[in-house]
Amino acid sequence: MHRRGLASDTMNATRLSYTLDSTLESANKAEVAARAVALRSEFAEADADNIATAVREATLNAVLHGNQYDPCKHVTLLFEAAPEGLTVRVCDQGEGLDPAAIPDPLAPENLLKQSGRGIFLIRAFMDEVRFCNTSPGTEITMKKDKAPPPSHADGPSSF
Repeated sequence: MHRRGLASDTMNATRLSYTLDSTLESANKAEVAARAVALRSEFAEADADNIATAVREATLNAVLHGNQYDPCKHVTLLFEAAPEGLTVRVCDQGEGLDPAAIPDPLAPENLLKQSGRGIFLIRAFMDEVRFCNTSPGTEITMKKDKAPPPSHADGPSSF
């Protein structure tokens, strides 16, 4: 895993990028990096775990379905942490993806299949998910918003 850099801009955001090989080990590295970034960005443990799982699933899809384990192709992992939340982009160099063609993992004919739940999990764990064909490749952009702090403006609650 090659770390490209860490920078802060005037909008108080932190950016970090990695270039990963097309191997299953890269999915593990992406998961560890995502959890660390989420915790540094002050997400709760449960949210950090969910973000890490979503990034792992997206990286697995990029390695397996996008790059098809091709050692000449790489996966780019980009993090942008800002006060309001975290944006993660996972980019492969494959043939592209049509998100509308992804089978529903909850359909009866798909319930017993060994694969096909990655996109479902990503959508469940992240607040926003977008796909973009990049010719070649696919970029998935995932966003997780920080929960607003609890408001105590109305005074203590009573039951």
